[in-house]
Amino acid sequence: MFQKIKSDLSIVFDRDPAARSYIEIITTYPGVHAILFHRLAHLFWRVKLYWVARATSYLSRIITGIEIHPGAVIGRRFFIDHGMGVVIGETAIIGDDCTIYHGVTLGGTSWKQGKRHPTLEDKVVIGAGAKILGPITIGSGAKIGSNAVVVKDIPKNATAVGIPARLVDESTQKTNSFSPYAVGKDEDDPMVQSIQELIKQINSQDEKIKSLEKALITPKNK
Repeated sequence: MFQKIKSDLSIVFDRDPAARSYIEIITTYPGVHAILFHRLAHLFWRVKLYWVARATSYLSRIITGIEIHPGAVIGRRFFIDHGMGVVIGETAIIGDDCTIYHGVTLGGTSWKQGKRHPTLEDKVVIGAGAKILGPITIGSGAKIGSNAVVVKDIPKNATAVGIPARLVDESTQKTNSFSPYAVGKDEDDPMVQSIQELIKQINSQDEKIKSLEKALITPKNK
């Protein structure tokens, strides 16, 4: 557990260029506070001190604005940037080296018992405001764009954007780049791209129609 806590603190320097010292991280980063609270709450949950675990989680929510159910399983070097409004459900599973931003929800779509929240494999990045819903799996290295709504599995190293989330053309992705909000300039919503193409075609047709009208109206020189 102490090794996890140490790695949770150290990873902030890699993910946030604004971080300057361990003292600053420990005292002013709500995402780090939420993770530390969760490590303790999850320990209580595993030994079946359920009320104590929930009380610890609730205290964390009051202090940080981040709600993580004590039953959620979270791997090493998990980073929550900004954090306000993040919700992580009871049966969520988060792998190593994942990053999520404020307003993200790892939620359920059913009231039935059992696995009902998402699984994030290693090195997943989820942009601000995204909603990942149901017992789905987000593959290792995948990126979810800001405000996307994901209700189906996302394959490894893919990028998904939009509502509902759609996969971005993988040929345009830069595998070695890191986009803070999970979407770069070359990763537009495919629906938006299609609409832009239609608009270009309409504009082109308008120009042709105007040329034809001008040719018909203009009298021929005798």
